[in-house]
Amino acid sequence: MTQGILQADGLCKSYGRKTVLENLSLTLRPGKIYGLVGRNGAGKTTLLGCLSGQNPFQKGSVTYDGAPVWENQDALDHICFSRELPVTLMGSRNNLKMQNYLDAAALFYPNWDPDYAARLLDLFHLEKKSKVYALSQGQRSMVTILIALASRAPLTILDEPAAGLDVVAREQFYRLLLDDFAQTGRTFVISTHIIEEAASVFEEVLFLDAGKIVVSGPVDELLAQFYAVSGLAEEVDRACQGVTVLSARTIGRRKEAVIRGTPAPEADVDRSPLGLQQVFVALCGHGAEQI
Repeated sequence: MTQGILQADGLCKSYGRKTVLENLSLTLRPGKIYGLVGRNGAGKTTLLGCLSGQNPFQKGSVTYDGAPVWENQDALDHICFSRELPVTLMGSRNNLKMQNYLDAAALFYPNWDPDYAARLLDLFHLEKKSKVYALSQGQRSMVTILIALASRAPLTILDEPAAGLDVVAREQFYRLLLDDFAQTGRTFVISTHIIEEAASVFEEVLFLDAGKIVVSGPVDELLAQFYAVSGLAEEVDRACQGVTVLSARTIGRRKEAVIRGTPAPEADVDRSPLGLQQVFVALCGHGAEQI
């Protein structure tokens, strides 16, 4: 029997006439840190809500170890989807205290670790009596991280956890994440549009664009598929024979191109690997001039 595998198959989600997820399928295997990367509005939060049983969908299925996630407490006990606390509730400011959310988390997550939560409160300099509406965006992000880590859920999902953090706090978050992963081997899914600084944390990555996963796999294997090549236009054209050209531009007699595949070895061009952010822009940037 499989252990800790979350699978989506043919997932479709629309809001009115707007299609957000279209026939989307993916498999998340245990003991990995996944990066879900997409532009703002790409549907990352909607997808994570569907995967965690917080958001219904029109077609398809989401299962955890083969059992449906939707309205299945046995499956939900293994999943934590931690998202930023709302500043307002029902049109009014959110007067709930941080303590209220921690108490709810302790009830909802069977593996909740109160000692770890207390240590993170001290580390982040957070006060349990603080009301949510009075917290800064960075503090709300810290609460999101605290609940996710202290949940000790086998599958832990964080939606843009670093968006409200300054550079020092982001580095602190990634260290905590990696330390926890090393100790527990939990599965983490981190959605982000801040790519480069998180790239070294991800073991596997999923690019979401226009409601579909356009590419997924181990980061190292993905990066090995892409190159930037430059040189005289005729040499770049020679280098691009038999590969997929994602973008190109010509400046005088010279040409630059981003390709997927190995450039022809006989071509006299400069070639360099791409970083994860450059690969994402090449695949999901849209509008770049093509050869």
